[in-house]
Amino acid sequence: MIRPDDLAHCREVIRTGSLSFHAASKLLPANVRDPALALYAFCRLADDEVDEGNNKTAAVLRLRDRLDLAYAGRPLDAPEDRAFAAIIAEYDMPRALPDALLEGLAWDAQERRYATLSDVRAYSARVASAVGAMMCVLMRVRCADTLARACDLGVAMQLTNIARDVGEDARAGRIYLPTDWLAGHDMDADAFLADPRPTPQVRAMTKALLREADHLYRRSEAGISGLPRQARLGIWAARLIYAGIGGQVTRQGYDSIGQRAHTSRAQKLVWIGQAGVRALGAGVMPRSALIFADPLPEVAFLVDAACQGQPVRRRMTSVLNTLADLSAREMSHGNGGQSA
Repeated sequence: MIRPDDLAHCREVIRTGSLSFHAASKLLPANVRDPALALYAFCRLADDEVDEGNNKTAAVLRLRDRLDLAYAGRPLDAPEDRAFAAIIAEYDMPRALPDALLEGLAWDAQERRYATLSDVRAYSARVASAVGAMMCVLMRVRCADTLARACDLGVAMQLTNIARDVGEDARAGRIYLPTDWLAGHDMDADAFLADPRPTPQVRAMTKALLREADHLYRRSEAGISGLPRQARLGIWAARLIYAGIGGQVTRQGYDSIGQRAHTSRAQKLVWIGQAGVRALGAGVMPRSALIFADPLPEVAFLVDAACQGQPVRRRMTSVLNTLADLSAREMSHGNGGQSA
């Protein structure tokens, strides 16, 4: 069980650091909301450690060690770590799911660029769909079809985030737009990062990302009826609130460089009301055939890991290779840039 003081800390982390999830989490039943807050607090800590630290490589390697300790039942003496270790023990959390998140953060530390939309979806699978799959585990849902739709929702949310943050990311030296899209518009990635502007070409790429997100939001809806009845309202709210961010980018003419899309409290309340209607309707309407759609190839490994119903404690080869690369980079850095 999660300690009450650790849970209170996690709740405060989410209240101040993730407004959209905080709003949606209030609609979840307590038996899902509490572990979900702990899960998101740990994921938020991981993301902030890498995103805000001066040495992203070292931050990822520290997170690797923290994850190892949590799975060994000896978590670091910190509220997020103790709470996450409690989740691992109570829900048999497959190791591949938090490892996927770690791998996505490692890709950020490597400052990867993504050549194709499939590559961007693979990144989104790790930093977002892995969390969606972990949420399903917290709800005791191990159905492959429902998990696939939860992963659709995660990718859609991350694509929305990327579309919203084109300017913010560029000013930080990061780019998540597929580089083959830039090449198709006769644009150079480095030149764009040096002088990011909301040109018609950049707006067109932002629009294309949101179109892909909308497609996945629609697919994800079929899986919500496979969740526990009391949890459907919160997940519908999360789906509508995040899609609403994309709607705001659209109203700005797909300019997310000159301005950053924000949604108001009043808008969130409207979406929550719509979520209530959708959640009620899910109990009486026939189930959509989209529930049986194959998972995106980029998320299939998450579905396989989560639907097994038993903890997978070994690390994936791709994660091991990525972490080995980061370890070598950190050793080189520690030796003044000389190879060991």
